[in-house]
Amino acid sequence: MNAYEYFRAAFAARDKEVFLEDETGSVYAYADLDRETAQVASFLTGLGLRPGDRVAAQIEKSPQGLFLYLGTLRAGLCYLPLNTAYQRGEIAYFLGDAEPSVFVCDPARAGGYEEVARASKVTHLLTLGARGEGTLADGLAGAPLRFDTRPVGTNDLAVIIYTSGTTGRSKGAMVTHGNLTSNAAVLKDYWGFTGRDVLIHALPVFHVHGLFVAVHPILLAGARILFHRKFDARAVLAALPRATSLMGVPTFYVRLLAEPGLTQDAVRGMRLFVSGSAPLLLDTFSEWQARTGHTILERYGMSEAGMITSNPYEGERRGGTVGFPLPGVELRIAGADDAPLPVGEPGAVQIRGPNVFSGYWRMPDKTREEFTSDGWFRTGDVGQWSEDGYLSIVGRAKDLIISGGYNVYPKEIELVIDAIPGVMESAVVGVPHPDFGEAVTAVIVKQQGATLTEEAVVAHVRGEIAGFKVPKRVFFVDELPRNAMGKVQKALLRDKFSG
Repeated sequence: MNAYEYFRAAFAARDKEVFLEDETGSVYAYADLDRETAQVASFLTGLGLRPGDRVAAQIEKSPQGLFLYLGTLRAGLCYLPLNTAYQRGEIAYFLGDAEPSVFVCDPARAGGYEEVARASKVTHLLTLGARGEGTLADGLAGAPLRFDTRPVGTNDLAVIIYTSGTTGRSKGAMVTHGNLTSNAAVLKDYWGFTGRDVLIHALPVFHVHGLFVAVHPILLAGARILFHRKFDARAVLAALPRATSLMGVPTFYVRLLAEPGLTQDAVRGMRLFVSGSAPLLLDTFSEWQARTGHTILERYGMSEAGMITSNPYEGERRGGTVGFPLPGVELRIAGADDAPLPVGEPGAVQIRGPNVFSGYWRMPDKTREEFTSDGWFRTGDVGQWSEDGYLSIVGRAKDLIISGGYNVYPKEIELVIDAIPGVMESAVVGVPHPDFGEAVTAVIVKQQGATLTEEAVVAHVRGEIAGFKVPKRVFFVDELPRNAMGKVQKALLRDKFSG
């Protein structure tokens, strides 16, 4: 079944109930959602798009952006969300690789993207602003208000989510309609969402957490969303008395704890606080318990599989762990031979289940490499089981840095830094940070006589790649530590520059 039709079947009986309310006071009922997505689907198919064609979007968060996503699914097309921080060079790669028929961007960026879109053979360059304005809105105004949702198969492509690559080349994770619906159904039940729930949504909608996890279970429950265009601690604090649940990253909770108004009385109507996308520090976990009387539920997921594990809704939510595999998801901790390891021994996290993606876009060799011979996906994370079955993520085999909930791969940044005149070589690592979870940190060996400064390096990198990838600190050393095989020992750098 088409994922949109699956959601629609669940919320159809609540068509007069409120689906979404944004910060401007605009309110959309479920009937409005159905009408808006019908217009999107009608418009896109009217452009000649056929099942499986890609619709790319680099747009600011708005209700209309959410309707664009769901309408794309409804039309049997493939949605391609792109981080709003990506710069022109990054966008050129994504458009060239995915070859979308439609690219929707912010009106202010359209002029700068015309050449890129043309080179990538994008047929339609459209705009959508944060308030719903733009050429997409103009086109939708004349589109039919009814649309018969296109039927698709469980394994048909729904979304491509690009993940950064350790070699600097991003990979497009192909997410199917079956992946979306299976994960949504499990999360709705596991976290206890009903039509009485009100979720504060302050996450970006260009990745799995904000686009899937914080929307799909709400649709299945026929619940309500309080839609915040960005996270603002005071605004979220003010919204808590009207809400029952919040999904966030560790940064949300750190900043809310800095607000004197965060009290047990302020959260009296809340039943669930979820944290993910980055490790939650035990200090934050414990302070939240003491301050609010609530225990944050930490879970574990990734672009290639949606949500994988979760601490229990009923039962002990254990700090420093990500709980148990979700129903229907299998997880094993494996050694170098892909055989399961004993409890307590760290090893590679491998998974399989209906939530696991179908492979990497146009990378069959990479897809084969990341799956074991018996069908388990290699996540690249290192984990271990406790005696009573809780999973802890203890490391990342691929040097992934998670900063503020965003995935950052060092190699991409190192390539940019190494191209700076005066740089001999560089290494990028993540070090613990109380707000971001991890801070991107660059360690550089200068060429003899070079007069580079930290400020100059940061300024150069900021002009080349997205802001969340820019190093928070830059350090200069005489040489990088290496092992006997000549590989840079990043663990030593992390230890040296932590704090």
